[in-house]
Order: sequence, then C-alpha cells, then structure tokens
Amino acid sequence: MGLYVCGVTPYDTGHLGHAFTYVSFDVLHRYLRYLGHEVTYVQNLTDVDDDLLSRARKLGEDYLELGNRHVTAFLTEMAALNWLPPQHYPRATQHIAQMQQLIAKLLERGLAYLAEGHVYFEVAKWPRFGELSRLPRDAMLPIANERGNVPDMPGKLDPLNFVLWQPSAPDEPSWPSPWGPGRPGWHVECSAMSMAYLGDQFQIHGGGEDLVFPHHEAEIAQSEGATGKRPFVGWWMHTGTLSYNGDKMSKSLGNLVLILDLLRS
Repeated sequence: MGLYVCGVTPYDTGHLGHAFTYVSFDVLHRYLRYLGHEVTYVQNLTDVDDDLLSRARKLGEDYLELGNRHVTAFLTEMAALNWLPPQHYPRATQHIAQMQQLIAKLLERGLAYLAEGHVYFEVAKWPRFGELSRLPRDAMLPIANERGNVPDMPGKLDPLNFVLWQPSAPDEPSWPSPWGPGRPGWHVECSAMSMAYLGDQFQIHGGGEDLVFPHHEAEIAQSEGATGKRPFVGWWMHTGTLSYNGDKMSKSLGNLVLILDLLRS
C-alpha cells in the first residue's frame, strides 16, 4: 500500500499544527501495518519553494543551509514524539529530472504551454479541475491567491493557471531545462516525488486540509494529465486545522505553540 504525505517546507520552527498532522498520519501508518498491509510510506521535503527562498533572502542565508537546519530540528522533535519515520524522505532538489520529465509530457499532451520562460498548466484544458475540492470556479482564484498563486505572472492566459517551471531570480537556485534555466513550481514537486517512489497510481495521499486547494487539486490534474491514468490516488485524507485559544493556530495570529514548548512541559 502506497502512502504519500506532503511534508514540511523547512523555513521556520515547527509548531503543534505541524506535529498534529504528522502524528495523525503516523497513527494511520501504524494501523495499516497492524492490519497486515505492507506500507510504503513517503513524506517529502520541500527544500526549494517561494517561502523558503524568501526567508533565506531576508536572513541573508543560503537556502539549503537554512532548510537543513530546520529539517534537523523537525526530525529531532518528531523523534521525541515517538514518530515512526517514513521509509522514504525525498527532497525536491534531488528530483528535478523527474519534474522536468512530467512537465515535458504535459507540454506534449497539450495541457501546458510555454510563455516568457515559464511553463503553465492550462486549467481550461482540464474540465475535471475542482472535483476534489468541489469549489465553484468563482471561489477558486481568491483561495489560490491566498495560498501562493500569483495571478499576474508573465504569460498567464488565465490567472488560475499554475506554474510548472519558472525562471529563477538572480539570487535563487537554478537548474538547466529545455525551457530555459529556472526552478520548478510547488505543485509539480509532489507529483514527481510521489510517482518516483509509488508509481503512477497509489492508494493514499495525505496532508493538511489547507492543501486540498490548490495543491492537491493541481496534483491530480497534472499527474493524470501526464500519465493518462485515473485515478491518480485512491483515497485523499486531510487533517483538520488545530485551534488554540479559540482561533486557528497560525503565525499571523501569533498564537503558536512550538513543538519544543510541548517537549519542555
């Protein structure tokens, strides 16, 4: 049984919202094994991403050094919570070739297009976009914009089209590609890494509920679009939001409880 869970973007200290998600899927992982299933558990590490690069720029630090420091802290803290590590813990930076192969297939199938050094997935070419989140079209763009979408990126035919490949800024990491030097978009990273370890179709994909749209919706579109196989995932599972003092635990509200705080108590 294949189990893939979207992992952390290591640009900050882990809090109990993160721990809640990964402990929840740890329970699922253990229960499936208890039932006798052979489970291949994959959890990724998003070590190249807008948030990580922005934080590294702000701190004047190399993005990989910043990420490695927070990854070490996260793994240490989760081990203290008796978390059973996944069999595979892939890094996005180690799977650029698989991402480029997936993007090339989408271009070949006419589901993506190249514009000003960017490659975009064209949502209008995928009528099933929205089946997972069940969002009406007019609700999609505001939510996507809150969660990393940039509606006015160069060459977008539709503000909801999501980026698969983009040119890097001068201070950002860059990899050669058929579409020019640059870096991958966020969504394509998880499709490439999950399929690298679990195949074109697998049983369970998980993450926090804030990933349902646009991240997991985009994963379905680009994965099924590239392979022609459906369904990409048998069951989608999402953890709810952790609340503290009556509000969602979040950096913006300042009501975080760190994993370290729990371990010290």
